[in-house]
Amino acid sequence: MSTTLRPLDARHFPAWLERSRDEYAKDLVALGQTSEDALRNAGETLARYFPSGAPTPGHVVFDVVDDAGVAVGYLWIGPDASDDAGAWWVWDIAIDADRRGRGLGRAAMLLGEEYARGQGAQTLGLNVFGFNPGARGLYESLGYETTSVKMRKRLG
Repeated sequence: MSTTLRPLDARHFPAWLERSRDEYAKDLVALGQTSEDALRNAGETLARYFPSGAPTPGHVVFDVVDDAGVAVGYLWIGPDASDDAGAWWVWDIAIDADRRGRGLGRAAMLLGEEYARGQGAQTLGLNVFGFNPGARGLYESLGYETTSVKMRKRLG
């Protein structure tokens, strides 16, 4: 299966921003935030990196495109939040639920690494939620190493 990355068409940013906000907010709720706080926090994060509805310099959102030319997900990649120009970050990646398990996420990550290297990246980091062991397994199989672990216990 041949997978490619195609820069997201500027006309699709409003819908993508809404989808990304909603998916991120859903993850934040799963971590224990209220729906209101999660939507606010997700919206603030996206507003920081897409202040006018388009990505800030260095950031790019790609459609993940399968061998039939169909967009099956997306990858948002760019410099991380540090002052280290060589440190890049996978800000978000999603493959449509009905297309998972076919190697599309793996291919997108490898293509993202290639893109980042071409932009001068020396490292590529990401965050994976603890409730997503499938994603963690994928990233570990690609050579990503755990750099920190955040833990919590519900007291109730």
